[in-house]
Formats: sequence, C-alpha cells, structure tokens
Amino acid sequence: MSTELAPGPGRDLTPGARPPWRTPGRLAFRLAVPPVSGVLRPRLVGVCTVLAATAFAAFWVGVSVGEVSLPLSDVLRALAGGGEPGTRLIVHELRLPRAVAGLLVGVAFGVSGALLQTMTLNPLASPDMMGITQGAGTAVVASIVLGWDFGAGTQLMGLLGALAAAFLVYVLAWKRGTTGYRIVLVGVGVAWICTSATDYLMAHGRRFEAQAALGWLVGNLNGRTWQQIGPLALTVVVLLPAALLLGRQMRTLQLGDDIARGLGTRVQAVRVAVLVCAVGLVALGTAAAGPVAFVALAAPQIAQRLAGTAFPPPVASGLAGAVVVLASDLAARKLIPGTELPVGIVTGVLGAPVLLWLLVRADRAGSGG
Repeated sequence: MSTELAPGPGRDLTPGARPPWRTPGRLAFRLAVPPVSGVLRPRLVGVCTVLAATAFAAFWVGVSVGEVSLPLSDVLRALAGGGEPGTRLIVHELRLPRAVAGLLVGVAFGVSGALLQTMTLNPLASPDMMGITQGAGTAVVASIVLGWDFGAGTQLMGLLGALAAAFLVYVLAWKRGTTGYRIVLVGVGVAWICTSATDYLMAHGRRFEAQAALGWLVGNLNGRTWQQIGPLALTVVVLLPAALLLGRQMRTLQLGDDIARGLGTRVQAVRVAVLVCAVGLVALGTAAAGPVAFVALAAPQIAQRLAGTAFPPPVASGLAGAVVVLASDLAARKLIPGTELPVGIVTGVLGAPVLLWLLVRADRAGSGG
C-alpha cells in the first residue's frame, strides 16, 4: 500500500493540501501495519490504571460517606458478614447498591459515548445528543405515568425505547447507506421529538406518577436496589468485550467508507453493530439511574485527551465515566449540607462547560465537530 500521498519531510504543503498525518494512505498504512512499540500504548495503560484507582477510591468513599459516616474498617467488616446489624443493613442494602450502580452506569455511558463518537467521527455525538437516551426516557416515563410496563419493568421498557429511537435514527439517516454526519443530525431531531413526547406525558399524567417520573428523569442513584443493578451488570459484562472487538473496524471508518471497504471492512454492518452495543449500554444505564446528563459526552473526551489517542478509547472512557458519576454523586450528597441533590444535576453543571468548549473548538476548526 502506497504511503506517498503526502509531501515528504522538509517540503511545504500546497494550499488546501492535507497534512501528512491526515492523508488516507498514511492512515491506512498505520492501520494495516501498527507500530510494534510507541508512546501511546504505555500512556494508555497508565491512564487506565490511574482512572481505575480513582474510581476504586471514589467507590469506597461513597460506601463510607452518608448521613452516618462509617470507617472503612467497619465497611469491610460488614461486607465480610460481621459488625453490627445496623451497619450491615446500611452497607448491604443502601450504600453498596448505590455505589455499584454509579460505577456500572458510568462505565456504560462512557463506553457508549466512545463508540458513537468514534463511529461518527464527531466529538459531539453521544446518546443524550442523538435521541437514544431520550427514547429510553420516553418509554420509561410512559411506563410510569400510563402504567405501560406490562410486567416488564423499567429495564426492558428503557431498552425498547432506546432501540426504537436508534432504529428511527438509522432509517431516517439512510440514503444509499449512512454517514456519521447524517446520523448525528437526524439524532438531534429524534431527541427533540422524544423530549416533546416526554413533556406531553408529564403534563397529562397524574400528580403522583408525574412526580415519580420527574425524580427519575433528573438522573438519580438514590434508592437503587440489587434488582435494578443485575440487568445492567449483565449488559456491561456482555457488551464491553463486544465493543473492544469492534475497535479495529471502527478505526478503519475514520478513513472514509470507500477506503474502509477497500480494507475489507463491512461498513454498514459495523455501524449497526456499534449502534446495538451503544444502545444496549445506554438503555440499561438509563433504566437503572435515569438519563444522567453529559456523562456519555464528556467521559470519552476526557479519556481521549488524557491518553493522547486519535479517538476515544473504550476502556478508558468507561473508567472516566465511572469516575465522573461516582465523584458527582459524592458532590451531590455533600455539596449542600442537609440536602441530597440528584446526581444528574451535578453532572449537568459539570458537563455543560465541556459541551460549550467542544462547540467553540469545532467552530474554530471550521468543522461541525
């Protein structure tokens, strides 16, 4: 495969020419013949290690902190089945499910955002910007306000709503194939449709059901149970390895559809597989904790810049998402004394500046992201 599409060292680029690191030939060569060693892989491993340690620390602090602070030794003793009955109740039934839910929700949202941003080549692409989160939210709100759960629970309703929204996005974006740009634009429109449907349900629901749906819509880890965590844990265990297997195929999509096909990538099949993985992760995460704002948007960008990679790495993005959710939940509990805020409020406050920064950066680069 030729790599002579770019000017050689020491030669100036002609006006309008692509820099050497942006040429399809050079990128294709790097994908086909990856370097044996380099600075990115050790750096990525180091970033994942630091993020994992930070998430681990935030997890145990979250189990220890609350209205009744518990020393870590008491927490460990309660986990081993010892200690006082009241301490065991607090740890096993209240704080541990909440911390596990925050960890899994952060991982699910971070990986889902990394998949969509890599597939669309757009840092603004995330489930909560493309209608997937809103689709899951509309289905869950309908099940709460109208009693449409059919015995399936919020997890299945959230999955069905997210799948329906993703299918609608893909169908409307199809025009002899799909592109990341069309998927993002159509997703924004579908997001507003789902948001309007949710607002309608909230306005016409009874007061008790509407209040319950509103508390869920903000994004909240309070009162999580092991029954809500089980389906999400299974989803993460199954879909995270699938996302890693799709990583190399997604990298070839960065070269454009024609070159990707030339390298043997089944472009549309890869896009469908990526959408399925992203939808499954965000749907069960949303059903478990509500649409926690901006995590899927910000976590991949944080991981990408820490790791110095050309695209958001899925594992680092998931760990960054876990850190964001767990740290935000701690802040939500301690930010205002005597008041426990929903975690979605804190992530929204933190994520809004990230969104503005990405918009400004995309505008200065002269692109849509």
